[in-house]
Amino acid sequence: MKSFDVVVVGAGPSGAMAAYEAAAGNLSVGLLEKKTLPRYKTCGGGLVYRGKRKLPFDISDAVARSYHDLAVYFDHSPVSFTTSRDLPIISMVMRDTFDRLLVKKAEERGVDLVEDCDLLGVTNSNGIIKLTTTKGDLFTRMVIAADGAYSPTAKLFGWKETRRLIPALEYEVTVPEADFLRLSHEVRFDVDAIPYGYGWCFPKENHLSIGVGCFKHSRINLKEYYQKYLKTLGIKEILGEEAHGFQIPISPRTDGFYRSGVFLTGDAAGFADPLTAEGISNAIYSGQLAGISIAQHPRDSQKAGEQYELSLKEEMLHELKISGFLSKIFYENPRLRNLLIDRYGQRGCEILTDIFMGDRKFPKDIRKKLKEKIPFLPF
Repeated sequence: MKSFDVVVVGAGPSGAMAAYEAAAGNLSVGLLEKKTLPRYKTCGGGLVYRGKRKLPFDISDAVARSYHDLAVYFDHSPVSFTTSRDLPIISMVMRDTFDRLLVKKAEERGVDLVEDCDLLGVTNSNGIIKLTTTKGDLFTRMVIAADGAYSPTAKLFGWKETRRLIPALEYEVTVPEADFLRLSHEVRFDVDAIPYGYGWCFPKENHLSIGVGCFKHSRINLKEYYQKYLKTLGIKEILGEEAHGFQIPISPRTDGFYRSGVFLTGDAAGFADPLTAEGISNAIYSGQLAGISIAQHPRDSQKAGEQYELSLKEEMLHELKISGFLSKIFYENPRLRNLLIDRYGQRGCEILTDIFMGDRKFPKDIRKKLKEKIPFLPF
């Protein structure tokens, strides 16, 4: 039998940063990971600068490549936009290396990493939570669920599925040197490479991360559109590829992010961006908010939970709501989207890049602003 003040389930960016911040409150923190680190994690691996700048330590050792330019293309259209910044817009990380670095920083603060540990069941009695795991029973007063899109922890503690999840397919692709050099100078997104979605090509250290994601949950042959996207990229020969299918939760849960000593963060809470499906930066931020809330109220889980939910409402949840509104226009109303792009495409791309950088937030009155620009918009 082992006890902690706080147990974090999941050693990804959200869990590692939640543990890191909670440990600052002189609390005993256990960090559970069902596999052994470092481990492969399905993810495009694009860390936008707003996520990187929230980290309180250097992550250079985990960055494979950094990109100061971002390119957005539109399938079957000559339209494209490129933005540039002095600081890297996107840093490419392999999640095995990146996650291990974050966990190491948490361990330096005294966090106890418990690897190869699967959560099997939970009970909550008089404020004491018992976690039944493959490594034995653990006891705690607070749990942070940071175990990703499928979050068995959230299910065990009674959350119903209220998030919107979308399908994506990613390949780690090795191509001939000439193709790699040709495609390695920019991070690119190809809108409409798949219906209601986009394709991406992220150059890593010696291979490409190529994938397609559909923002409308429907039956769709992702592999077929991936093959078409390879042709768009001009790739004719594949030296090696490894496929990873996954779901991305692009809307927050509607039944709260805290209950009875349990906090939900990252994908477990549904915090991936609805417009871009980028999830690492909000995973980091929500983990930090949960850990800080607990560190500030180490003996009162209810107050910690209230502070966590309030801090989410102050910024993140509002941003996600606006991003969700824009996502519906962008992917589900292409005629309206193309009209807006024709008039404000480069400006919009610059604004989105500023948001990636953390230098700008979505306008709170986005509907009003769009209506002022184009009075006949249908909303």
